[in-house]
Amino acid sequence: MTAAVVGIVGAGAVGQTLAAGLVAAALPGRLLVASRQLDQARALAADLQDLAHAARSRTQVEAGGVGDLHGCDAVVIALRTAFENTAEHDIRRGGAAANAPALGDLAQSLRGFGGIVLVVTNPVDLMARRFAEVSGCARVFGIGSNLDSARYRLLLAGRAGVDPELVHGHVIGEHGDRAVICASTTTVNGGPVSISVRTIVHELQQRPALIAVTGRAAALAPAGRHGPRAALSASARAPLGCGCM
Repeated sequence: MTAAVVGIVGAGAVGQTLAAGLVAAALPGRLLVASRQLDQARALAADLQDLAHAARSRTQVEAGGVGDLHGCDAVVIALRTAFENTAEHDIRRGGAAANAPALGDLAQSLRGFGGIVLVVTNPVDLMARRFAEVSGCARVFGIGSNLDSARYRLLLAGRAGVDPELVHGHVIGEHGDRAVICASTTTVNGGPVSISVRTIVHELQQRPALIAVTGRAAALAPAGRHGPRAALSASARAPLGCGCM
């Protein structure tokens, strides 16, 4: 199978982490870094080239413009407009008004794109829908449910005192406070859940605020980076037809 060509839009903290994860895993075959500020894209591409060489990754990294994304098999959207998110609850919605115009402009530029689009920009469900509607692209996915499901299994495993690998369960619906836990189909070590789901729901809702505190303390954008990196890899496996991404 020919190695996939993936483009990533956004050279901020989240975009850098996502791109580094793809390169370190030696996937895709070629990674195109695009940003509204070309100098940032070039800087990130150079840094990732160093990473690829040091890690002996076969991924070829280059910087490019939005127009170059049409030649990709998949595009990852991690753009973020500069704004201060002061929300204490449902903090993912804090960037809706700020990020929507930039994402809409990108969607217009990618009208007719025939590949896969993976949206990371928050609020991820709203941004994924907006991108799909404006661009007309048929395969647009958000990573929200994948990330929420991973967090759910981890929190439940901690409460149950078992290895996370023994917990099977999913979170569906909107990424955020309105997410829906599939409690009836969740199992712990092969059996039903005996822990109050309400407790897990509360902890799941509080986790973004916990991560945001870390970001503010480090003078970074208050957003998760490493969790989305893993969720992106997991979300991309099926649509890209690669079991090792």
